[in-house]
Amino acid sequence: MTAKASSDGLMEEIVGLCKRRGFIFPSSEIYGGYNGFYDYGPLGVELRNNIKQTWWRDMVQRRDDIEGLDSTIIMHPDIWKASGHVDGFSDPMVDCRESKLRYRADQLFFAPVIVAGETIGYVSVVECPEQQEIAEKAAADIKRKAAKQGTLDPIVLKDYTESKPEEYDLIPSPATGKPGSLTAPREFKLMFETKVGPLADESAVAYLRPETAQGIFANYKNIVDTGRVKIPFGIAQIGKAFRNEITPRNFIFRS
Repeated sequence: MTAKASSDGLMEEIVGLCKRRGFIFPSSEIYGGYNGFYDYGPLGVELRNNIKQTWWRDMVQRRDDIEGLDSTIIMHPDIWKASGHVDGFSDPMVDCRESKLRYRADQLFFAPVIVAGETIGYVSVVECPEQQEIAEKAAADIKRKAAKQGTLDPIVLKDYTESKPEEYDLIPSPATGKPGSLTAPREFKLMFETKVGPLADESAVAYLRPETAQGIFANYKNIVDTGRVKIPFGIAQIGKAFRNEITPRNFIFRS
C-alpha cells in the first residue's frame, strides 16, 4: 500500500467517525451530497465555537495591542479590483474528457518516454510525494509494451502549464491512461460571483470575499481613528472566506 492510499484510508476513517459521533455531516446528503461542503453537527458546532471563543479570548481580549473586527462577506467590487483578485485570482485548469475529472495544471505533471533517442510515449501523474516513482514505473511499462530495445532516458517531469499544443493529444490522462483526453490549460476563476440589487447586469456584479484580510485593510483607518491605538498593533477577525476550488479536498480543511 502506498503512502497516499494509506493517508486516503485514514481520512475516510476520520470522516466516518466524525459523522457517526455527530461532529460533521456531508452537506445535502439526502440529495446525494455536495462535494467539498460539510455541515457541523451538534457536537461539531459546540467544538468549533469553543475553539473560536478560546482563540478570541487569548488573541484579542487578553491583549492590549490587538483590536477585533467582523467585516462583511460581500464588499465593494472595487476592493477586489484594487487588490488584483479580479484580474489575477485564478488557477490554470485541465479537464479530462473521459473521466470528467478536473485538475490544476500546475499540479499535473508529464514527461516524454524516450528510448535510445526516440520518443515512444508520454506519462502523466498528479502531484504527490511518490510522483517520480510512479512516473518511472509507468515509463518502464510503456517501454516493455512497446518492446523497445535500448536505454530509457531519465524521466524529467514538468507541470502541464509547460506543455506545448502539439503535446496535448499525446499526454495521457492520469485517470484513464488514454492520450488525447486532456484539454488545454485554461484559467479558472477562484472567486464566487454574485449580483447585488434588483438588476442582474454587469453593474450589479459583486464577489463573496476570497479572504478575510481585505476587510481588515479596508477598515484600518476606521480602527486607528476609533480605537486609540498606536503602531505596532494588530487586527483580528474570525469569519468565512469563499474560494471556488477546482478539486475540493482534504475534508473541512479546504471546505
